[in-house]
Amino acid sequence: MTDEAGQPRIVPMIVVVPPNALLLDLAGPMEVLRKANLVQQAVHFSVRYVGASANVISSIGLALCDIAPLPHTLPLGAMVVISGCADEPLVVDGSPPSPRDSKAEAEIIAWLRDTVQPGTKLITICSGALFAAKAGLLEGYSCTTHHANIADLRKLAPTATVLENRLFVEDKNRLTSAGITTSVDLMLSLIAKEVGHVTALTVARYLVVYLRRAGGDPQLSPWLEGRNHIHPAIHRVQDAVTADPTHSWSVDAMADIAMTSRRTLSRLFNEHTGISVTDYVNRMRMALARELVINSRLDMEAIAERCGFASARQFRRAWNRLYQSPPHLLRRVDEKMG
Repeated sequence: MTDEAGQPRIVPMIVVVPPNALLLDLAGPMEVLRKANLVQQAVHFSVRYVGASANVISSIGLALCDIAPLPHTLPLGAMVVISGCADEPLVVDGSPPSPRDSKAEAEIIAWLRDTVQPGTKLITICSGALFAAKAGLLEGYSCTTHHANIADLRKLAPTATVLENRLFVEDKNRLTSAGITTSVDLMLSLIAKEVGHVTALTVARYLVVYLRRAGGDPQLSPWLEGRNHIHPAIHRVQDAVTADPTHSWSVDAMADIAMTSRRTLSRLFNEHTGISVTDYVNRMRMALARELVINSRLDMEAIAERCGFASARQFRRAWNRLYQSPPHLLRRVDEKMG
């Protein structure tokens, strides 16, 4: 994804800091971006903090300073991130509570309305969705927010489809999360799409977020299945398979990566992941296949070929071992939800 000169693709991240900003809403997803910048060179996320005030008090009473003014225009390809805010920040050392700054909030809402276009990727964390709703930016989209703000979001965005019990929701260029820790899940999903699953997995391991989750699925993401361990040789094998699940992986080839015998690899893999090494390869192929079923119009034969299966029949047999419904029904359900 680097350009012809070998330079990384720059993704401007314009992070809006509201008054009384929830600090974890900011720190969580920004740590994901920081680590993603460190572990690969293809994409660089360039972060800029902006707001209606140069200095704000965060939710935990810590002052945030030197915040840049809200820009008149956005850089090409910029993504806008807006965090939630706390109604009652932590009072530190007996200092007076930080009052709600309605003027600054109104300025942010007006800026969002005037600056964020339909093609701009807007990412809201927690009650940040309420700012977007007041700016009219969620009308006609599916979205979510913190469970305490669901009713307010429905009132503020009457034509939006507000979903409950969702970690995060992605609808075209609108990404909304339930907030706080789920902002990490949302940002890991974004990293997977912008840079790749290997980078997302690396960042998740660094953050010790072993149970990385998908927005509409409370279950463990298949890309992180069997990762709740710290054995470096097994992680090397898993990283290699995840990077290229369609490769014709033999146990011998994977044992070479682990620098063990094939017998030792099989034993260690079962011990640390709970599944066999060949089952792991098939599950990664199925994870890729599931994404293609949902996000493409490819027929099942083409999907089977792209995911490394010998035939559509072999693909369907592997699918039926993991899922109760056939792939074409999953595509139909996803189309109805869209």
